[in-house]
Amino acid sequence: MTGEGYAVILVYSTSHAMHIEKLLGKRGVACKMIPVPRQISSDCGVCIRILQAHVEVARQTVEAARIEIQGIAHI
Repeated sequence: MTGEGYAVILVYSTSHAMHIEKLLGKRGVACKMIPVPRQISSDCGVCIRILQAHVEVARQTVEAARIEIQGIAHI
């Protein structure tokens, strides 16, 4: 998906968030670990914010690493 704005990768644990942040950084994807926005429910209190333009590369990176996520939400 292309476009302006952000998306968040919802994870099950802080360790997953940290691992994803590291993997995306290696791929040159700008990302930041942030608290889960109030309007979104999550099992974990943190998520990874990325640009909407990077959603597909982020999804591919997470799938290749076999990290289970709750989903990706556009904010």
